[in-house]
Amino acid sequence: MEGQPRGEQLDAEILDAVSELIGRIMALGESMAQQMCVPTFFIKALHTLERPMAMKDLGKRMHCDPSFVTVVADLLEKKGLARREAHPGDRRVKNLVLTGDGLDLKHRIQSEMAARMPWSRTLDEHERELLLTLIRKMLSSQNLPDTAAADSPADPAPASPESAGPESGESRSSHPLGEVDDIVSAAPARAGLGQARTG
Repeated sequence: MEGQPRGEQLDAEILDAVSELIGRIMALGESMAQQMCVPTFFIKALHTLERPMAMKDLGKRMHCDPSFVTVVADLLEKKGLARREAHPGDRRVKNLVLTGDGLDLKHRIQSEMAARMPWSRTLDEHERELLLTLIRKMLSSQNLPDTAAADSPADPAPASPESAGPESGESRSSHPLGEVDDIVSAAPARAGLGQARTG
C-alpha cells in the first residue's frame, strides 16, 4: 500500500502469502480425503494419536467437544484403526490407541502428504532446512498467543460425522489440517487403504 512503511507492507504480504499457502494445503487434504472416501477428521485423529491418549486429551488436541471425540473413536474402532484401553494409572479413564492397521495408515498419510507439499516439490534440501528453522523460531516465540486461549469456546465442533466432511464447510477448530504441525504431515494416501473406506 502506497505510503505504508516497508515493515508493515512485508507483514501484510507475508500474511497474504501464508494464508494462500495454508488454503491450498487444506484444499489438497480435503481433495485427497474425498478421493479415498474417508471423513476428513480421520486425518486429524490419526495424526494426533502419536501415543496412547485419553479421550479428553484427544479432544483438546483436535479442538472439539467430548461428544464428537466419542464419534471419532467409535468410527476408528469400527474400521479397526484404533481401540480403547483402560489408562494404566486410572482405570476410569479410557485411552485411544492406534492398532497396527491404524499405524500403517498414519504412516502412509504422512508419507503421501510430505511428498505432495509445495516445499517438497519446489525447495532444495538447504532451503527446506532454512524454512524449518524459521517456522520453529516463530512457533517458539514467547509473543505468540496460547492456542487454547485463542480458540473461541463458542465455535462449535461438528456433532456428527456427516457435518464434519469437507463439503459441509467445517470450522477451523475441527478441521483436520487446522494446525501448522498437522499441515506438515497430515493427509490421506489412497493406495492400500481399504479398511479406512466408509463405503
